[in-house]
Amino acid sequence: MKIDIWTDIVCPFCYLGRGYLETAIAGFEHRDEVELTWHSFELDRNAEAVSQQGLIDMVATKYGASREQTVAQHESMATAAREIGLEFNWEAARPGNTFDAHRLVHLAAERGLDGAAHERLMQAYFAEGRPIGDRETLADLAAEIGLDRDEVVAMLESDDYGNHVRSDQATATMLGITGVPFFVFDRKYGVSGAQPVDVLTQALETAWSTRHERPEPVAASAGCGGGCGSNGCGGACSS
Repeated sequence: MKIDIWTDIVCPFCYLGRGYLETAIAGFEHRDEVELTWHSFELDRNAEAVSQQGLIDMVATKYGASREQTVAQHESMATAAREIGLEFNWEAARPGNTFDAHRLVHLAAERGLDGAAHERLMQAYFAEGRPIGDRETLADLAAEIGLDRDEVVAMLESDDYGNHVRSDQATATMLGITGVPFFVFDRKYGVSGAQPVDVLTQALETAWSTRHERPEPVAASAGCGGGCGSNGCGGACSS
């Protein structure tokens, strides 16, 4: 059974959603037969490589919220992350453009390391305060998971895999995906947002029980939770 997942590396709901999905899969009877494919979804194509503004100030300014409200929101997400064994060190986060990071994940996919690349990039951003919009940082992280650093540097200096990123985003538009994370189970069932483990478990079981049926195009989400829209991160999902 295949699960296609649209995310952005710097989306906190995607970080939580990945953790919830992994927890659901770990308790799934057929977990060894689940294949994950990570797809690109840029929340801000125009972001500078490494933002000069801190995460809290950037989010507060963008959504017209107070700094206190924004801090409280991120503390809540950090608590949710800790409950599933993840660290969200929002005070150290260094926002930036994710286009190169997505290109790196596509390169890693050709080596069977896309899951490892996606996980390492998210950990670097959310837990370690690493600037994943910085190419030297990306090359270092790639080397950590077994990719050739020189090959990664050469790729980042080229236009390679840019069309892969754009293709993922075009597919998202075609499927009606306007927010992330978005999960498509076996090309039949779409789930939007950082859904609880029990919701994702139900989706796994439903998709498994109907896996021999002919897939239908995914037009809208089957669920709604906290998610990030195409204009940035927020607490509501859109479809």
